[in-house]
Amino acid sequence: MSIFARIFKVTQSEAHSVIDKLEDPIKMTEQGIRDLKKDLQQAMTSLAEVKSMAIRTRRNADNKKKLAADYERKAMTLLQKMQRGELDPAEAERLAAQALNEKEQQTAEALSLAQEAERHEQMAGQLQANVSKIKSTVTTYENDLVTLKARARTAAATRKINQQIARVDSSGTIAMLEKMRSRVEEDESLAAAYGDMAGADKSVDDEINAALAGGSAPTASQSLIEMKQKMGIA
Repeated sequence: MSIFARIFKVTQSEAHSVIDKLEDPIKMTEQGIRDLKKDLQQAMTSLAEVKSMAIRTRRNADNKKKLAADYERKAMTLLQKMQRGELDPAEAERLAAQALNEKEQQTAEALSLAQEAERHEQMAGQLQANVSKIKSTVTTYENDLVTLKARARTAAATRKINQQIARVDSSGTIAMLEKMRSRVEEDESLAAAYGDMAGADKSVDDEINAALAGGSAPTASQSLIEMKQKMGIA
């Protein structure tokens, strides 16, 4: 056999093996469940990352709000000191204005971060729905797989029993039993026929002896006397 023929044989065998695996619903379901579990793991990893980003962003937004409130408080404190004459009015107003600018900047950043956190939270909600859907699908497929395996075992056992019954019938065992039954019935009929024939062939002596054996038959002298009386012989 040439090397090309051998390669063709191996390739053909592998192709048949692949086709057999593809046609096996149990193996296909098991592979589908494994793929879904991989997707579930990836989805859960992405969900954790997005939730983490949302938490960090929301925390930063809250910090920016606190800073804005702090700058506003500082600006008010500067103006109060100016009123009490503790600070030069020009210097107090300059610093208060800068504090208010910082407050506006922190407020704007807090708003931007809050919007970003909201987007992350919406994305996390979508991912959570996908994760729940994949989990439900995996559970459904696993339950279907258990049922499919049970049905496959039952079908295999039933097929094996039917094949055994078919082999028994095809081997002629049932036919031989029927033939034996017919032969036994024939022998029984013949035995009964021979018994009837034996009964019909009994002689008069046999009947007389059978009657005497019963112990109730009259003696010969008594029978003779009775017979003479009937005939009128003295």
